[in-house]
Amino acid sequence: MFVLGLTGSIGMGKSTTSTFFREAGIPVHDADAAVHRLYAGDAVAPIEAAFPGVTVDGRVDRARLGAVVLKDAQALKRLEAIIHPLVGGAEKAFRDAARARGHTMVVLDIPLLLETGGERRVDAVAVVSAPAATQRDRVMARPGMTADKLEAILARQMPDAEKRRRAHFVIESGFGLDAARRQVSDLIRALAGSRRSH
Repeated sequence: MFVLGLTGSIGMGKSTTSTFFREAGIPVHDADAAVHRLYAGDAVAPIEAAFPGVTVDGRVDRARLGAVVLKDAQALKRLEAIIHPLVGGAEKAFRDAARARGHTMVVLDIPLLLETGGERRVDAVAVVSAPAATQRDRVMARPGMTADKLEAILARQMPDAEKRRRAHFVIESGFGLDAARRQVSDLIRALAGSRRSH
């Protein structure tokens, strides 16, 4: 089974792009969605123990947790030590289920794929990219986003130019949805063709 890692910095269009893979019948594991499920489940107790006061009504309050970890590298490392093994278990279950259903390709949608060494777990990396001005406009349109928050997030992410350099494929999302959808279709066809020729 071919495993494609899909990544991209905030506001690049990665979530929209992952939808195009789903529409084409390719199973997609969304690491962010897995984290959100964990914030309402298995991660609640260990996160509350590590960061008292960040849970409300049995769920992790993302705003409270973000306020604690956003500018504290050590706190972020503690959080990642809790979350990453749990997310890894969810990813393994996804892969096993897709393989059991006979899928020949899956996508792992992981925002920090390259930052965390995740490229070792995939057969190829596709980076979703857009011009910096487009990225900034998209992110600043999100509710509650500020320039300071955006800068803090970008400081934790590998620069787009470096992601592009390390990618096997680049999906340009700055030219509209139809163009991005076509790039995804072309990529799926290319990968299917290369697998058949081996």
